[in-house]
Amino acid sequence: MDQLVATGKYSPYRFYAAERWAEFAAGASLHLTQEEVRRLSSLNDPIDLDEVRRIYLSISRLLSVHVEASQTLFRQRRDFFNVPHAIKTPFIIGIAGSVAVGKSTTARLLKELLQRWPSSPKVDLVTTDGFLFPNEVLRRQNLMERKGFPDSYDVGALLRFLSAIKSGQADVHAPVYSHLTYDVVRGEHVTIDRPDILIFEGLNVLQTRELPKDGKFVPFLSDFFDFSIYMDAEEELIHGWYVARFMRLRETAFRNPQSFFHRYSELSEDAARAIAEGLWANINLKNLRENIRPTRPRADLILRKGADHRVEEVALRKL
Repeated sequence: MDQLVATGKYSPYRFYAAERWAEFAAGASLHLTQEEVRRLSSLNDPIDLDEVRRIYLSISRLLSVHVEASQTLFRQRRDFFNVPHAIKTPFIIGIAGSVAVGKSTTARLLKELLQRWPSSPKVDLVTTDGFLFPNEVLRRQNLMERKGFPDSYDVGALLRFLSAIKSGQADVHAPVYSHLTYDVVRGEHVTIDRPDILIFEGLNVLQTRELPKDGKFVPFLSDFFDFSIYMDAEEELIHGWYVARFMRLRETAFRNPQSFFHRYSELSEDAARAIAEGLWANINLKNLRENIRPTRPRADLILRKGADHRVEEVALRKL
C-alpha cells in the first residue's frame, strides 16, 4: 500500500494540485523581485516569481499559522507550569530531499519570505554540510565514497547543535562547509543567536536509526523539528538535473584551480559526463534509494516537482 498516492484509502496526507494550492496564499503580498528570486535560486533551478506565487506564498502563510500556534502553546504551557521567565524556543523547520532537487533554493526562498512577515521575525538558515566529518576523517575511515550518507556526518555534533538551539541558548556555533574545497573549513563557524525561526536543510535530516530493544531513548534530528518539508521528484528527473548541474559546474566553478573538482574541468565533455553518471549511479542514487527517499513519509509537507522543476503537487499531512 502506497500512502503517498492521492487515491490511497489510508493516506495520512491531503493532496493538492499546484493550481489549487496557490489559492491558499489568500492575497498574501509578495515582497520579492525577480532579481532577488534569481539570486536565491541554485544553479540549474529555474525558479521564477510565478512559481513563488503558486507555491511558496501559500507555504509561508501555512507556516505563519503553525508558528503562531506554537507561540500560543508556549504561553499556555508557561502559565500552566507557572514559569513566567521561561525562554521561548525557536520554531525549527527541517527541509530534506535528494541532491539537485532544489532544497537549497526552497530553504533560501522561505527564509526571505518568512523574515518579511509584518512581525519581522529573525530567521536563520543552517545546512547539514558543515556537520560532515572533515575529508581527512572520511579518508581515514574509507568513507569518501559515502559522503552525504548518514554515516558521513558527525551525528553527535548535529544533535548537540539542535538541542542547544531548541533549549534557547545564545550564540550557538555551526561549522562552515566550503563547496569549493569540498570540505569543512577548519576553525570557521557561523553563530546562531536565538532566532525566532531556524530553517535546517540537508539530505538526511529526517533520517531515523534502529531503535534499541531495551527501550532507551535514541534522539533523531527530526525530534527537534516543529515542521518538516520533503522535496520530491521522479528518480529519472533528479538524475537529469544532477548531470546537467555537474556539466554546468564543469564550465564554471570547477575551472577555479582551488576547486576540489578542478580536474574535471580539463576533461572532454564525454569524459566529464561519464564521471557525472558514475557519481550519480554509485553515490547519489544509492543514497537516495537507501536513505533519503525512505524518510519521505515522515515529512509534514511534500513538494513534488515535474520535469521543468516546477512543483506539480503538494501533499500536506492531515492534523
